[in-house]
Amino acid sequence: MNPAVVVVHGGGASNISKDRKERVRQGIVKAATVGYNILKEGGSAVDAVEGAVTVLEDDPEFNAGRGSVLNENGEVEMDASIMNGKDLSAGAVSAVRCVANPIKIARLVMEKTPHCFLTDQGAAKFAAASGIPTIPGEQLVTERNKKRLENEKHEKGAQKPDYEKNLGTVGAVAVDCRGNVAYATSTGGIVNKMLGRVGDTPCIGSGGYADNDIGAVSTTGHGESILKVNLARLTLFHMEQGKTLEEAADASLGYMKSKVKGVGGVILVNKAGDWAVKWTSTSMPWGAAKDGKLYSGIDLGDTSITDLP
Repeated sequence: MNPAVVVVHGGGASNISKDRKERVRQGIVKAATVGYNILKEGGSAVDAVEGAVTVLEDDPEFNAGRGSVLNENGEVEMDASIMNGKDLSAGAVSAVRCVANPIKIARLVMEKTPHCFLTDQGAAKFAAASGIPTIPGEQLVTERNKKRLENEKHEKGAQKPDYEKNLGTVGAVAVDCRGNVAYATSTGGIVNKMLGRVGDTPCIGSGGYADNDIGAVSTTGHGESILKVNLARLTLFHMEQGKTLEEAADASLGYMKSKVKGVGGVILVNKAGDWAVKWTSTSMPWGAAKDGKLYSGIDLGDTSITDLP
């Protein structure tokens, strides 16, 4: 029997205000607990990462599902992907609108179509045919994100280079009792993005990757930077070369920073149940559940450990 492990992240962030920190931590803890309970009840790694990410998509504190940032037209367009390390089956969607949980559509793409990736109208048509309910787009929009878009348009990004802001994504990785690994990643993208812009999140190998023989990774950070270095697969490559999980994460994140000035973060597991979380952004809310213990943090050096109920 393999140890059941689930790790979640709530996105690399430049800074999280004090009033939001507790809500963010609660959301992360809930997602990790939900994912872990799925594993404890005999669910698969794929079930666990989908369940954990669904919790974060439904939480307005995170940039995925409800709470997604707005594009230049003030609308929500979301991307998501999921992968099963057992057979490398994968599913992804991009530029989807008016659904609560893009990760659920990504899983259906993986399991019910011969394809890996559907976009925009095709993804919407497939979701509807699969019984995924549509919701009014306004239900995904929060006041906080309306303000963020206004500020962004007003500043025109004068304050910070693009790669240092809007690093929100949500993700999960897991290993189940059968030794299968999986990842899921979901996002609303970046504030004030061009219509139809797609980042790393739905791209297999950038937004995440899962292979039982190596491990599973979910990434967060500046999407364009992550795409350029294939951050998820690059991290696993370093693990294949014999690096520890921490060393592999440091190497790939370091490469992205030195090569394209991109910051972000990764969460990873291997089938032995080892796990790691690393980031180069200011903070990254994360949680990990293993052996009845829940580990969580937001900033560097800030880890709390509690017993799972």
